[in-house]
Amino acid sequence: MKKTRIFAAVIATMLISCLFAGSAFAEGTLKIGATGPLTGDASSYGISVNQGAMLAVEEINAAGGVNGFELEFNMIDDKAAAADATTGFGQLMDWGMQASLGSVTSGSCEAFGQQAAQYHVFFLTPSASAASVIATGDTAFRVCFGDPDQGTLAAEELTSRFEKIGCIYDTSDTYSSGIYAAFDEKMKELGVEYNTFTFDADNKKSFAAQVEALKDCQVIFCPFYYTEASLVAKECSSSGHGDILLFGCDGFDGLAPLLDDTVTNPIEYITPFDVESETELTANFVAAYTEKYGTAPDQFAADGYDCIYTIKACLEAAGMEDASIDFASLTDILVSQITAEGFVVEGVTGTMTWDATGACTKVPVIVVLN
Repeated sequence: MKKTRIFAAVIATMLISCLFAGSAFAEGTLKIGATGPLTGDASSYGISVNQGAMLAVEEINAAGGVNGFELEFNMIDDKAAAADATTGFGQLMDWGMQASLGSVTSGSCEAFGQQAAQYHVFFLTPSASAASVIATGDTAFRVCFGDPDQGTLAAEELTSRFEKIGCIYDTSDTYSSGIYAAFDEKMKELGVEYNTFTFDADNKKSFAAQVEALKDCQVIFCPFYYTEASLVAKECSSSGHGDILLFGCDGFDGLAPLLDDTVTNPIEYITPFDVESETELTANFVAAYTEKYGTAPDQFAADGYDCIYTIKACLEAAGMEDASIDFASLTDILVSQITAEGFVVEGVTGTMTWDATGACTKVPVIVVLN
């Protein structure tokens, strides 16, 4: 259940409207802000989202904008740190942010979302999948799958194919722990036993112990990010266990460049975006992105792209013509449109609908990486 704004939040909205009254909007331009890791271990995600969003903004503006006004996008580096996301929120409000893509990673976006709820700012996160993110307030939405969705799907998929199942997850990470919790719940519901080993932020450089303990498994479920996933893959292959399937979630996007010929393990992961799709919409996006940035887009770039086009669809559905609208009034309009009956967006990550919880419904695909 999403939190309901109380009178204190309304007062906070009024106060921040006064605080940022001096932040003039560029004439005919609606400002969309976000934070994300543009440096650090998770920078692949932030850079991809930023590039996907920027491509969408450029396409929209080149085609005449939204009902005659243009969009502007600004992402501030939060290094995947909650404190930096909180600071970034204030910087974006000083800049004149009217709507937002929130933050890229779950921990950061939960902190961002708390600020957005307090000041009544709409955000549509491309990739922060923890359940706690859209629980921050009634202005919080996402285009990615939720962690519980991925955990449940992984349990159903793996139990249909394998008997000996292992799992490694990060106890110190919201994303990893959230997916694991849903996975574990579904495995118990299915009555399937499996072996689990963990790591945390202080012990994520070597996975020799975990791989050795799970060496007899047919598959190891790895609900964590690509940096640690590359170490698990290399450890499996170098220790003679290169036949174990490594199965991940959307955090595996970015993994491919970190693998080399020594990695022999088959690798699969859940994602809403297939770069090999032959649909016209996806093919055009892949071609445009590749031409602009010199590399094919990953799921995070696709999510950022879809976020911008979803906001555009909301603005057009509302008949929005005034780019100078204040952020609180715009939030009411965007929330009303995205949750309206019959509102559907055809994106490169699938056909999307939303409900009042902020969750996005769409069909996943499983990509074979190796």
